[in-house]
Amino acid sequence: MKFMLAVLLMLSYFIQAQQILPQRDRAEVIDNILKDRFDNLLPQLMDETGFDMWILISREYNEDPVLKTMLPATWLNARRRTILVFYRNKEKNTIEKLAVARYNFGENISSAWEKEKQPDQWTRLIEIIEDRKPQSIGLNYSDYFNICDGIVKTDYEAFMDNLPKTYISKVKSAERLAISWIETRTDMEMVIYNQLVDITHDIIAEAFSEKVITPGVTTTTDVEWWMRDKVTNLGLKTWFHPTVDVQRTAEELGNHLYAFSNRPENMVILPGDLVHCDFGITYLRLNTDCQELAYVLKPNETEPPKYLQEALKQGNRVQDIFTDNFKTGKTGNTVLKESLAQGKAEGLRPAIYTHALGTYGHSSGTTLGMWDSQGGVPVTGDYPLHENTVYAIELNTTVNIPEWKRDIRIMLEEAGFWGKDGFRYVNGRQTKLLTIPRVKGHQGN
Repeated sequence: MKFMLAVLLMLSYFIQAQQILPQRDRAEVIDNILKDRFDNLLPQLMDETGFDMWILISREYNEDPVLKTMLPATWLNARRRTILVFYRNKEKNTIEKLAVARYNFGENISSAWEKEKQPDQWTRLIEIIEDRKPQSIGLNYSDYFNICDGIVKTDYEAFMDNLPKTYISKVKSAERLAISWIETRTDMEMVIYNQLVDITHDIIAEAFSEKVITPGVTTTTDVEWWMRDKVTNLGLKTWFHPTVDVQRTAEELGNHLYAFSNRPENMVILPGDLVHCDFGITYLRLNTDCQELAYVLKPNETEPPKYLQEALKQGNRVQDIFTDNFKTGKTGNTVLKESLAQGKAEGLRPAIYTHALGTYGHSSGTTLGMWDSQGGVPVTGDYPLHENTVYAIELNTTVNIPEWKRDIRIMLEEAGFWGKDGFRYVNGRQTKLLTIPRVKGHQGN
């Protein structure tokens, strides 16, 4: 507990002192978070999912996606063949963290293999198993959750060929354990998640301003690449290429209705446009995913038209309906069905396609609709909501705009946290349209 408090204080100091940490400080934060997750979170997850041994096997440049989230901060990849063994003794309340590898796996996991004493890596792994006599051995294979399907065919076959017959029946898919590891956020992580989303909001606010956009000159593609360059210049990364699109009157349709693969590029942004972006960053091994809207003021306009402001309120209402239906243990498909029905009953035209968010952008956890699966998503949508999880609250509502003689879509996405105290946005949400140029009172969040 003292360790956790010390790290939380350090994180708070970093956040106040500067927005983005230098690489050395990032490494310290990452390794401290990993230590907390290994020592405090992992035993709990293994108990909840019924595994007393979890084995992860990877080779350099072909890492199991789960193992990749466990790499020490100074490791960019696994080395040679890396085998991690986690053994949980619930009676003694201990967790062993072993690496059947030539090296310590950073400071959190010690090497348990001396090649000079036992030349064969697989034999050493079997020795560790037989010494501990686990009742349930988890391996990362899964039919439906891609992140949890990390063991490759050759490693699986080699492991099973070397494993004594008495243990073969104890090997099970670690799907539930792997999902829990990927989706669960700790108190330490949530301290920094707010900062990540704040940085994301700041970049969008700058992109959707007169600093970047000159109406009649700047194109949607210009803004996309400005966002990429901005992230790179800050020493950060994006996990997908940003997209920027526009909606206009029926006489001058924008490009938002086109499919992602064939959306016209270089659309010149004009006064009167409703501009939309989809943008996310990666920082401290966490990811954001955000969609916001801006309006380009026409001459003599000082605020967006009332009909667009009211349309945004309809988008916010869909968000409220959706997140009010969250409940621990409820499946994504159930939340989706209830939310769509309630929205339609209120006269809205919603679509919901929300996904888990965290160590991966499209992460493991429950799926709450897809843009092309509004009737529910088999298997992944049947996975229940758990506490201490983060989601990209991604959705839209279609609104008819008589002044434009057409429908528009209010497309929104914000990081939201589900915990024991209910739902909250990690760093707020957009309730006012950004304006280009910026006008006091229209800051977006």
